[in-house]
Amino acid sequence: MRKLQITEADFMRIALQDEIKRSEESRYDHRLHGVLLVCSGLSCYHVAGLLGQSPRTVQYWVKRFEKSGFAGLQDGEKPGRPTAFDATTLQRIGKDLRQQPQVFGYAQNLWDGKLLSHHLSEKHALKIGVRQCQRLFGKMGFRRRKPRPLIAKSDPEAQKAYKKTPSVSKKK
Repeated sequence: MRKLQITEADFMRIALQDEIKRSEESRYDHRLHGVLLVCSGLSCYHVAGLLGQSPRTVQYWVKRFEKSGFAGLQDGEKPGRPTAFDATTLQRIGKDLRQQPQVFGYAQNLWDGKLLSHHLSEKHALKIGVRQCQRLFGKMGFRRRKPRPLIAKSDPEAQKAYKKTPSVSKKK
């Protein structure tokens, strides 16, 4: 039988590894294959080379499998800071963001990270940083809009005189 080859194999290997990392089921299957290859007599170093993992990772899989069986290969709880708000709080924040800031007594026309941080601390008793509030806009599907700057008490005639390029006058 003729040897099959995949075009752009290096790129496809990376794409396949990303796909495995993306899905919880795929990661579990990936670990199962690794342990199966070790059971078949391959070393952890050889299996790691085949699967694109570090040898230490494959050793962890084998030890977890020996200790807990198939459950040891499942994804466990991931450590990390718990979320500051639940689904109902997120809905309330989304409802607030769909209204103008003036409704809540703020002078600004548009929401930004600093204003949202202040609003959350005042109205919802949540201490969230400005950068996290900016991320929250994206998570909730809002896009960033910047207001056009306006010069206070500007005189239209003075602006016209200041322009570098005069307006084109019609020839008579």
